[in-house]
Amino acid sequence: MPEVIPSVARKTAFALTASLALLATACTGQSGSGATDDAAKDTTINFWHAWSAPNEVKAVTSLVSGFEKAHPNIHVNVVGDMTDDKINQALRSGGDKAPDVISSFTTNNVGKFCSSGALVDLNPFFKKSGIDPQATFPKTMNEYTRFDGNRCTAPLLGDAYGLYYNKTAFKKAHIASPPKTWSEFEADAKKLTIADGDSYKQLGFMPDYHGWETTTEHYFAQFSPTYFGKDGKSDLGKDPAFEKGFTLQKRLVDELGGFRKLERFRSTLGDEWGAEHPFHTGQVAMQLDGEWRLGMALAAKPKFDIGVAPLPVPDDQAGQYGKGYITGTVAGIAAAGHKQNAAWEFVKYITTDTDAVVGFSNDLHNVPSTLAALKSPKLTYDPRFKTFLDIAADPNSTTTPASVNGGVYLTTIQQLGFDYESGKVTDLKAGLKKAAAQIDTDIAQAK
Repeated sequence: MPEVIPSVARKTAFALTASLALLATACTGQSGSGATDDAAKDTTINFWHAWSAPNEVKAVTSLVSGFEKAHPNIHVNVVGDMTDDKINQALRSGGDKAPDVISSFTTNNVGKFCSSGALVDLNPFFKKSGIDPQATFPKTMNEYTRFDGNRCTAPLLGDAYGLYYNKTAFKKAHIASPPKTWSEFEADAKKLTIADGDSYKQLGFMPDYHGWETTTEHYFAQFSPTYFGKDGKSDLGKDPAFEKGFTLQKRLVDELGGFRKLERFRSTLGDEWGAEHPFHTGQVAMQLDGEWRLGMALAAKPKFDIGVAPLPVPDDQAGQYGKGYITGTVAGIAAAGHKQNAAWEFVKYITTDTDAVVGFSNDLHNVPSTLAALKSPKLTYDPRFKTFLDIAADPNSTTTPASVNGGVYLTTIQQLGFDYESGKVTDLKAGLKKAAAQIDTDIAQAK
């Protein structure tokens, strides 16, 4: 299991303003002279990625070595520790040192990559290679790698979110199994909370949006919301899933002590990425988190047994228990590049070759990003990790859709969450309508 910050938690600010050159380049997979190169000839391509920790760099090196062994005529020049901002600048400037292939930790930027023409549409490449993305990648990963029919990225490992729970605390509280519905979760969270004056000796769950990974999109995924209607307008004020999600979180905040008391307690807790994370120390009994948390928690040597399960679902969706929120790393080919066929051979290998994906997953301990890799007997993992494999493969799992202005709409929704949980906004319905209007305005301006 990894001891590094996961891909989705390392989001960086990203402003993708396409240059005239990129705008003039058709995002078709056949742009300019980029897809006219002979991938059978000796060539070198540049691969830019964001991984930087020693174990990550080692994993990337192994992945690239596997590709070069299978394609001895294509050499890969690797440039690591590249943020989306740096990648964007290089995509716009072009040149021999610019990336031919990029990977990004931030799926929120897929809409920008696709709509700007910075990356080519991979659909023609998949078709040329006889690969059906729908049959190759999990449903949610197919969704977050495209925008308006343009599949300008492919999934390269994923992150799945579930529930970690303190099995020792559960036993002491006489709770036999992890909660499957939100009503069960509420009851367990209250039962697991042990007061200590005006604070807590043990908190059943930290519901605050400023907590660790308790973002609106992670909560709402269990309600299977529709973020945008067929007309492209925000459904925030129309889909009841959002009101139910906000209401659940606010009720948890109120039932577990109130916003101010919880925030005071949160300010005393350890860092999300350190050994003193409150779940590791036993200060919080249940934790909403991604697959990477298991390795980090075990490395901290907690004084209790760790349990892993899917997040609860609404009581009226009990039959969909097992789903969760999915996101991950994506890979794409530069539209301004002149070695797109060679670049495609590399992208095809790292994103669709089962053994390559499995090996990369084993090295980084992230979720494999193909259906075949999810079932591969070559996967090595703690038995509890299978929960995340199942969540990734579950057709009911959800993600957040790509938008032309990236994750701006998610920031608007999250801000409403901050205002609602703190009491600044008291009329939720009005708040939802106002936020929806803001989202529509922002998207219209971006277009």
